[in-house]
Amino acid sequence: MANLTASGLSACPACDAVPLAQRLADRADTTDGTVILSLPTAHCAACIGDVETALMAHPKVRKARVNLTLRRVTVDAPGLTPDDLVPVLAGIGYEAHELDPDALSANAADRQGRDLLMRIGVSGFAMMNIMVLSVAVWSGADSATRDLFHWISGAIALPTVFFAGQPFFQSAWAAIRVGRLGMDVPISLALILASAISVYETVQSGRHAYFDAATMLCFFLLIGRYLDHRTRAIARSAAAELTALEVTRATLLADDAEQVVPVATLRPGDLIRIRPGARVPADGMIAEGRSEIDRALLTGETLPVAVIPGQMLSAGEVNLTGPLTLRVTAAGRDSSLARLTSLVEAAEAARGRYTSLAERASRAYSPTVHLMALLSFVGWYWATGDLRLAMNVAAAVLIVTCPCALGLAVPAVATAASGRLFRLGLLIKDGTALERLAEIDTVVFDKTGTLTLGRPTLVSVKPLPADLRPVARALAEASAHPLSRALAMALVDHPSADLFDVAEQPGSGVSGRWQGRSVRLGRAEWLGVADDGQAPTSATWLAVQGEAPVRLDFSDDLRPGAADCVAGLRGMGLDVIVISGDRRAVVSDLAGRLGIGDFHADVGPDGKEAMIRDLAARGARVLMVGDGLNDTAALARAHASISPASALDAARVASDMVLTGNDLTPVAEAVKTARRATRRIRQNFAISVAYNAVAVPLAVAGMVTPLIAALAMSLSSITVTLNALRLRD
Repeated sequence: MANLTASGLSACPACDAVPLAQRLADRADTTDGTVILSLPTAHCAACIGDVETALMAHPKVRKARVNLTLRRVTVDAPGLTPDDLVPVLAGIGYEAHELDPDALSANAADRQGRDLLMRIGVSGFAMMNIMVLSVAVWSGADSATRDLFHWISGAIALPTVFFAGQPFFQSAWAAIRVGRLGMDVPISLALILASAISVYETVQSGRHAYFDAATMLCFFLLIGRYLDHRTRAIARSAAAELTALEVTRATLLADDAEQVVPVATLRPGDLIRIRPGARVPADGMIAEGRSEIDRALLTGETLPVAVIPGQMLSAGEVNLTGPLTLRVTAAGRDSSLARLTSLVEAAEAARGRYTSLAERASRAYSPTVHLMALLSFVGWYWATGDLRLAMNVAAAVLIVTCPCALGLAVPAVATAASGRLFRLGLLIKDGTALERLAEIDTVVFDKTGTLTLGRPTLVSVKPLPADLRPVARALAEASAHPLSRALAMALVDHPSADLFDVAEQPGSGVSGRWQGRSVRLGRAEWLGVADDGQAPTSATWLAVQGEAPVRLDFSDDLRPGAADCVAGLRGMGLDVIVISGDRRAVVSDLAGRLGIGDFHADVGPDGKEAMIRDLAARGARVLMVGDGLNDTAALARAHASISPASALDAARVASDMVLTGNDLTPVAEAVKTARRATRRIRQNFAISVAYNAVAVPLAVAGMVTPLIAALAMSLSSITVTLNALRLRD
């Protein structure tokens, strides 16, 4: 720490004055009003509504959003703690606990998968043994031999169903205990009915027992549950991928020592050490050290970026080569990575019209299916007097009508689509953005900073006489204007002249005195130079008293992927328009290079918003892509909107999606993915409706056994999920 103190990099005085242990204790109790709870038993669309409704009924809860993919609920409840909210969910039959960061890891997620695999193995082994005994019965075993085989089958089947069916029984009991009916209630009833019928037949020395059907039913239901678990893991959400980048511990420099502390205890002003190969745990400014940073997972940039003191780092980036000392500006939930994760989670938890439709259908499921099963039982028993047959039909109806496929129809597609786009470099902020993006027919681009990089570069230094280059550099260094910064960078290898009376005229340029002569750098009209404005490049002028003014041209390179993006959008039949505040000659040149025929120049912020409004009034559904403060109103007005990560905060807030890298190609891919996602959702609804239209009448008619019902129900869920996963390709 001595070298840090000597170089003026010591931690803030307030931090130094308080012992580290006390600081950690003080920080442990802080909260920002957001409570995140894990929901290990939530697994369907109906669960979302139950949890959110119960939490919103609490007077201090302002907002609650369930993320079914991550099985968690985020609650905005100032003044409340997890201990206040867990009993609320327990009261409606849901297990809940404060989110443990370790539970987000792949190993923790796999524990549930391993548990399901174990139960599948037990039920499958029991099923095969019972099937061996059943073959003897089917082959003609009679009387005492048949009864013995039935009793042996029961001794194997009953403990197997009790053990292997625990995931269904526990969920069903938690629901029934609080007077709620969930999807696992009819499944549990079906397992119990199949086992009870078999015991009854065995006690009565009946010819048929259904222990093999009970174990097979449990076996196939568990396979369906495990496949649902695996496909959710495969379609891993963008939020889960971002969460994986979070670091839980940091090396804090305090009290003349290094100490490893939880990242959640860091606060602005702290100094932390980041060793080579380590991931950056918090946002901050480099206080000491030089290195290269890998930002690929956050921005898509494949090449390492060199960093020096004074530059900013974001949580989640990787330090590659040299040790760094970082002064924290934001940590924990305040870091850029945490905010990015929150945006993704909010998008995944948001409701579109398809999500709401699926949720309403799932809510109507429980009372409808139980009534249908009861009527089937009464009808068949009244018609045949056969209790066993009536119970079998009722069990089949309970199983076959399970709306798992309907509950997965939308979340599976949304998760697969958002994960695909995130990996391509596009972050979805609004859960309804995909639906709206699929409907667009017109794309409007801003020019500077969107279609171009917004970083002008000097075309050539040759027009500038060698003896005037130091003057130009000195004037350029006195201004923060983008063209001045670009000129100063181009002249970095030249010395800087000594100027006097340097002053900047906002919107015009910079003036000063050099060797007794007046010198100015700025706009042509300010310098009194005639410029027809027809050149396709931006320019600034250098005027030195007694010398001819020199024009300096700047180019703004196209953003990577701009040409491919525009070509892809036009290939989908979309109208592409450029609206810019730049001069007509510059906008025309860029539009020509990209093959865009419809462009508008010299358009201010109000004009951009008015043009979007006018397009909407004519029936167009517009996607606006922009980055500046002057684009904010247009972004908010558009049917859907995208902004680059380099955009101003206001533009990013106003947009529905954010490009995390420099490449524009994901914009076209996003439209294509949104259209595919909408088709997949509709296909999933069609699959669910077709399945129920065929399976339910057959079950009520007594043509479906409980075993076949379990197979059909699992197959429908698997089909829907696999259809959604096609978006990952």
